[in-house]
Parts: sequence; structure tokens; C-alpha cells
Amino acid sequence: MTGPSGETTFGPMLGGDGRPGQLWAMLPRELAAVFRPRMLDVADEVLREIQRTIPDYARPLDGAFGKALRAGVQAAILQFIDRIAASGPLPDERRKVFVGLGVHELAQGRNLDVLQAAYRVGARVTWRRMAEVGTRAGVPSATLCLLAEAIFAYIDELSALSIEGHAAAQARAAGALERRRRRLLDLLLADPPSPSRTVQEAAAAAEWPLPHRLVAVALDGPADVSGLDALEDLEDGTPRLLLPAPSDRAPLTAALAGHRAAVGPPVPPRQAGRSLATAQEALRLVPDVLPDEPLTWCEDHLATLWLRKEPFLAAEVTRRRLGPLTALTPKQYNRLAGTLLAWLETCGNVREVADRLAIHPQTVRARAQELEALFADSLRDPDDRFEMILALRATLT
Repeated sequence: MTGPSGETTFGPMLGGDGRPGQLWAMLPRELAAVFRPRMLDVADEVLREIQRTIPDYARPLDGAFGKALRAGVQAAILQFIDRIAASGPLPDERRKVFVGLGVHELAQGRNLDVLQAAYRVGARVTWRRMAEVGTRAGVPSATLCLLAEAIFAYIDELSALSIEGHAAAQARAAGALERRRRRLLDLLLADPPSPSRTVQEAAAAAEWPLPHRLVAVALDGPADVSGLDALEDLEDGTPRLLLPAPSDRAPLTAALAGHRAAVGPPVPPRQAGRSLATAQEALRLVPDVLPDEPLTWCEDHLATLWLRKEPFLAAEVTRRRLGPLTALTPKQYNRLAGTLLAWLETCGNVREVADRLAIHPQTVRARAQELEALFADSLRDPDDRFEMILALRATLT
């Protein structure tokens, strides 16, 4: 405002409720002319204070880092003065500066705490100098209070732009990493196996060190596996994972709680496809052949899975080794076949067989006599015993 004598005067501008959206309209436009020539050296003062108080920025201001920080401080101060002169949104080229600072912080491996601390330091130094200049120029204290509010609202706006840039860069980085990990998954599961060098280069790009042994996991539907350091493909009709072979089953069991899945046998990375094929076969066999459990560990059922891969040979072994049971009724067959398997697996320990089958030891002895009569010397021949166990596991599971 211009007084009767022509000098610039400033009246109180505290009308309204002081919300951030009204601040620029409430500030006298004449303030810009007062502050602009006196704020040219404030940028250097802000930079020195940032370096003095924030350890992450306490290094020479050269290279991309120094250029970005210096440009950000200068742009912030100049744009603040411009906003006083003519309220309005930040122009796109100025917005890009502060969005870019958020991107730069992610590239440096930092969250936004350090940058936001720098914004606060800049606001404090700028306000201190503006208060000094404004007081000498006769700016009323009410207007200076409004100016302080505008400075800190402005800093919030700049912080929001940097948060936007940081989040967008983070999303792009996550998307790129996800694509590289998906490619590594495809290379590991390729048939025939991918060249070792290609796999190693893809693993380095995916930031997923190849383990000595890994397991594949087949799932019956999409699952939340965010807590696992796994290569994953959960989008198509056959969701699958690859992850380092666990030394402890508990964490993987907990991570897959609520889902039906099968864990393939541990294999070298080059055989990942075989682990997955075994896991998918195991998942298909639950609950008709394999136990009805939410998580099936293929290591616990290798003999059954092996036999299911060769049904003709399994049938031949069954015909040859379990022939004496074929004349029995289904009820008798199941009773004696179950006893025979327990007897063979416990090396004829009556107490263990009784505990396993939940029957009286005397009942075990009676059944053992029946089996002796049916199989005679086969019960004592190592090869016959081995094939009997395989046949029984194929027929009783």
C-alpha cells in the first residue's frame, strides 16, 4: 500500500481464519519488493546452516548432490518471493525441482527425514532474516506473524512435492525390480535349463543371490507372501514361488497359513523346474493320495511321489509282492496290509506296531502269525521286504 507521502506502508492483514489456502491472498503484494533485493544472500546462509546441523549434508557441495541442493534452496526462496508478489500455484518447472529432490533422496538410499529436516532449517533461517528485514522496513508485527505462517505452510507444500517424487521413484524402482525378479524366475524354471552365466547375471540384476539349494512352492491360489524373500508368480492359474531351502520349516509354514500349498524337494538352482513339478504333483494328490494337510512337504512323501510317477512299475511290484493278500476281502486286505507295513517299517517291534495302529500287542502277534503264513520267507528277504514297503505305500496312500 502507498501512504499519502508516497512511501510504502503495511497495515494488519489478519482478516479471515488464517488457513493455508488464504495466506497468499492475505499478504500485501508490496512485501515482495521489500524482501527481494535483501534475500539474495540468504540462500548461501541456508546452505551453510544445513551443512552445519545435518550430518548427511555435511560434505562439499559439488557434483550432482551440491547442484541439486543449491538449486533447491535458491528455487525455494525465489519462488516464495514470487508467490508474495502474485499468489498462485508453483509453476511446473519449479515443482520439478522439489519433486526431483525427493527422487534424489531415494537414489541416495535415504528416506525423507533428512530432506524434511533441511526444509525446516531453511524455513527457520529464512524467517529469521525476513523478520529482521521486515522490522527495519516497518512491517507491522501482525503482518510478520502472517508471513511466518506463510513460510511454514510453504515448506509443507515443498515437502509434499518431495514426498510425491520419492514415492513415485520408489514405485518405479519396485516395478523394475519386480520385472527383473520375474525374469529370473522364468530363467530358473526354463526347460531346458538356462545357461548358468545368464542366470547369474539375472540374479545380480534382480538383487536375489542364488542359494546353494532352493525349493519351489506350488499354491492352489493367490497368496500374500510379502514376508518371504521369494521369486514369485502369483498372477496366472498356477501360482508358484522359488525361495532358498529353509533350515527351519516354521517361518514358511507361518507365511503360508490359510493357503493350501506344497513345498518341493530342495534342489540346486539348475533343477528348480523339477522341484516345482514335484510340488505341483503333490498338490494335485492332496487329499486323495497324500494326507489332507494345508502345507505338504514333498520331502516327507518322496517314495509315494516316486511310485506315482511310474504307475505301471508300481502295479507290477504290487502284483508280485502283495499277491498273497489278493484273495482276502477288502476289509481283511486293509487290516493285514496296514499291519504288514507297520511291521516292516518297525522291524517287527510289536510295541511300536501296537502304538502306531492303536491296537493291543496281542492283536499284533495274532496278525503277525497270519502274515507269516501268507508270506513265509519273503518277510526275511531284504529285497522282498523293500519292494513290499514300496507296494504297500503305493496302495495304502
